[in-house]
Amino acid sequence: MAEEQAPQNLFSIQKLYVKDLSFESPDSPKAFRYTKWEPKIELNLNNAHSVVEENLYEAVLTVTATVSQDDKVAFLVEVQQAGLFAIAGFNENDHKYLLGSQCMSILFPYAREAISDLTNRGGFPPLLLQPVNFDALYQQHMQKKPGDEATPTTPDKESEQSSEASGEVDTRH
Repeated sequence: MAEEQAPQNLFSIQKLYVKDLSFESPDSPKAFRYTKWEPKIELNLNNAHSVVEENLYEAVLTVTATVSQDDKVAFLVEVQQAGLFAIAGFNENDHKYLLGSQCMSILFPYAREAISDLTNRGGFPPLLLQPVNFDALYQQHMQKKPGDEATPTTPDKESEQSSEASGEVDTRH
C-alpha cells in the first residue's frame, strides 16, 4: 500500500537585492551649516509582494525617511530592498504571514544598512533606524482588512499585497 506523504513546508531565501535607491538633499550645501543638528525624522514603511512563478515570490520592503531641520528638508532617502523567497506547503494564513511579516523582518536589516550608508555618503551623520516589529504591523494590517483574509491567492496568478506604516521619530545624531 502506497503511503501518501504530507506536503513539506518550505520557506527559504533565494536571493536578496536592492531594487531601487534614492537620496536627495534639496537644502545642500546649507544643510551642512546648521549650528545645531536636531532633526525631525518621518519614517514610512511599505511592503508588497508578487508571485514570480509557482512557489516563488518577490517581496519588496520600501523604507522612506524624510529628515528635516528647522522646517527644511535636509535629506530624503528611500530604499526598496527586495528578495526572492521560495514558499510552499503552508496554509493560506501562514503563507500570508510569511510574506507580510517574516520576509519583511528578513529584508529590514539590509534596508537599514543601505539607509545608514546613503546618509553617510550624502555628508550627514548615519541615520540609524530602530528595529521594527513586523509581526505587530502585520496584525494591525490584518485587523484593518478582515475581508482580505478570506480571499484566496493562487500561485499561477500575480498577487499583490501591500501595507504601510508611518511615524515620526525624534532623534539626535
